[in-house]
Amino acid sequence: MKKVKVFITLKESVLDPQGQAVMQSLHNMDYKNVRDVRIGKYIELEMEDSAADIKEQVEALCDKLLANTVIENYRYEIGEEVRS
Repeated sequence: MKKVKVFITLKESVLDPQGQAVMQSLHNMDYKNVRDVRIGKYIELEMEDSAADIKEQVEALCDKLLANTVIENYRYEIGEEVRS
């Protein structure tokens, strides 16, 4: 088994109202040095590593389900063996 970490973020051109709300709250708490906040998603998958095409599978999962590729970018890391 391999652990796959998927990081999904909004594209730079997409407004992030949730990030703006968090930034406003931080400013209200006197953390005025915060200049921008972008909210994203982090997903961990444990996948069988017997398949040689694990990268292709992860990209298919991201493209078809995990990320909305119209407004989001994603990147992933395939980690070392996970022991059960």
